[in-house]
Amino acid sequence: MNRVAAVDCGTNSIRLLIAEPGPDGGLAELDRRTEVVRLGQGVDATGEFHPDALARTFAATDAYAALIRDAGVPSSRIRFVATSASRDARNREVFFAGIRERLGVTPEVISGDTEAQLSFVGALSRVAPAAEPVLVVDIGGGSTELIVGSAAGAVTSAISLDIGSVRLTERFLSAHPPAADAVAAATAHVDALLDTTGIDFAAVGTWIGVAGTATTLAGVHLGLEHYDRERVHGSVIALPDLRELFGRLLGSTVEQIRALPSMHPGRADVVTAGTLIAVRVAERLRVDGWLVSESDILDGTALDLLRRTDPTGPR
Repeated sequence: MNRVAAVDCGTNSIRLLIAEPGPDGGLAELDRRTEVVRLGQGVDATGEFHPDALARTFAATDAYAALIRDAGVPSSRIRFVATSASRDARNREVFFAGIRERLGVTPEVISGDTEAQLSFVGALSRVAPAAEPVLVVDIGGGSTELIVGSAAGAVTSAISLDIGSVRLTERFLSAHPPAADAVAAATAHVDALLDTTGIDFAAVGTWIGVAGTATTLAGVHLGLEHYDRERVHGSVIALPDLRELFGRLLGSTVEQIRALPSMHPGRADVVTAGTLIAVRVAERLRVDGWLVSESDILDGTALDLLRRTDPTGPR
């Protein structure tokens, strides 16, 4: 039984995918879970994990450990990747010890470049871009990855920027609705970092969005009363609709945002900041819309793990 378990722990959420090789050479998903734990709470300001954030993350990991055991996945086939918040926290050894105790593996704090590569592979595993080059944007809680490559999966450039929905909220947009000068400062900060990427945004043929900001916005855009992963996957948000949605979020309180169709309550206070990043990317593009993929770094991690543990497995 060649099953694997991939855990992706970011600044805002911790996610689990249990999978095995699929008949098409890809993944056969057995279980997928997401918990918003806000591990990165205050890390940008203090440089350390907050005890409450660690407690939330460990509780979610306990639940995941039980699911992994029930699926019969040994520790040798578990990969726990940790991203932006774990790269920044001084007390990350406390986090590592807690995860080792629960899963029997040490979290792998991946670099921004590795995060970008895994996100690109995952994003393209279940969507077919209509034009090249392909730009995959992964807006996380603490960082944003921008990956350019071909439809066949070859990456030509990968950039990780220290802007994300949680980080940007804590620095600039903690008030809801935010003041105009705060929005202007956040926009200038995002623009300054995007200007350093060297990406030829105008040449991009397909723009794909992965992770919580993109999928949450797709659910709201579609007007889903309850989040539906299959309907979100492969949906397209036209750029005028993205700008209109951003305007709605800017003028809303957290309670009003939380009440939007399919909005995850744990994302309501940070989705405006994530949308600002998306809009600033959109302003540089000449594409018609934002293609949303439910397959992302978690799928890329599981695929990579299957290839490591079974050389004859999916390619």
